[in-house]
Amino acid sequence: MARARALLTQRPFRRLWVVTGYCSTADWLALFGLAALGSTLASSPTGVNFTFSGILFVNLLPGLLFAPIAGLMSDRFDRRTVMVVADLARCALLLSIAVANSYWWILAGNFFVQLATTMWIPAKDAALPRLLRRPDEVASAVQLGLVMTYGITVLTAGCLFTLITGAGTLFGVSAEVIGMNGLSRITIVVAALLYLASASSLTALLPELSRPLDGSAPAGRAGPASSPTVNQRPGIAGMLRESVSYLREVPLVRGLLIGMMGALAAGGAVVGSAQPYALSLLGGQAAFGLLLLAAFLGLVVGIVGTPRVAYRMTQERLFGIAVIAAGFVLVLVALSPHLAVSLVAVSIVGACAGTAFLTGTTIIGSRVEDSMRGRINALYQSMLKVVLGCSVALSPLLVTLVGRRSVHLRGDDFLIDGTRPVILGGGLLAVGMGAIAYRQMRGHSRTPEHETSDPATVDGGRAP
Repeated sequence: MARARALLTQRPFRRLWVVTGYCSTADWLALFGLAALGSTLASSPTGVNFTFSGILFVNLLPGLLFAPIAGLMSDRFDRRTVMVVADLARCALLLSIAVANSYWWILAGNFFVQLATTMWIPAKDAALPRLLRRPDEVASAVQLGLVMTYGITVLTAGCLFTLITGAGTLFGVSAEVIGMNGLSRITIVVAALLYLASASSLTALLPELSRPLDGSAPAGRAGPASSPTVNQRPGIAGMLRESVSYLREVPLVRGLLIGMMGALAAGGAVVGSAQPYALSLLGGQAAFGLLLLAAFLGLVVGIVGTPRVAYRMTQERLFGIAVIAAGFVLVLVALSPHLAVSLVAVSIVGACAGTAFLTGTTIIGSRVEDSMRGRINALYQSMLKVVLGCSVALSPLLVTLVGRRSVHLRGDDFLIDGTRPVILGGGLLAVGMGAIAYRQMRGHSRTPEHETSDPATVDGGRAP
């Protein structure tokens, strides 16, 4: 709490945190409003059933397709400009959805809204470290961002949606006055105005987000020895080549991506097979809900507790241990004979996943040079969606292909369903890729000499 309070006393960070609140509240409120509007505009029961899942799919699709391009843009152009343009685009698109009142434009317009969001997020994440006084504050800053995005704003958006959509009943306003979909459309308009508030705040209150005119890195964080000026920056193709070269030359970042790939693949295997796994424990749907709750609580514990652990070991060691530990505990999940054991093990896996995610984000924020941070952030985020999504989708297929097997052990026959081998394979994959990642990162805790001269990033990113 003391570190959080200290961060919030820093005016630039506090303003960005509030702007994040505007946008995250708008994101959740738009999701609720679009789902409500779409369900009333659908012309068939199938359309009603497809509305919410279709909107969720559209929310994910731009991130899967365009996240690397968004990272390139956040490194190529002024980040504050990218964020302001994205906010204005989201505002205009949501207003057009509210005015058009069309089912198909809800899906198509929301696709473009999420495309703008895909541009906004890497620019914000890449610019965040320049607002902090020390690199070791990145972990706490990310924590506060997650609290805002998945805590405060969810409650705020839920309350706003309830108040707006319930206003007709509360104040006795008839549908003839505001129209059949009037309240849902008002919800979308409020979300659009929150994006406009974000754009205004970025323009008026956060000049620190803009890259210096000479293209240099911010104070206290050196860029390449010959940092190009704005007019000398390479084009998109040149930046792609730079990205490939950077990953090849910096084992720290390469190991980070390998480790997260293994952790996400294993996590997706668990999520994808969680429901049949719960049934194999003879716990029914209640067990499925408990397993998801245990994983979520573990994730929160891992994210909250990581900064305390991070002071006792280097970031490389903490990241590697978290991924490898998650893999070993997944083996226990696969072998667990009872729901109680599974709940404890799944919560530990969630805690390890939270630790790995926050540590990885911290490494990118404090150890990757400013001119590359947007691209690495975008790659990190897109990999999260692609690997996790593919793993979730493939796991049920693998469970079906494996099927039930009878195992003869010590004179007894045991019936094993397909979820156990799939989760076991995911755990072993996480252990193997975590070990590879740690070997890549160990001994390479510093990026090449021309990339950093900040003493606070030495020895695992801990301040001296």
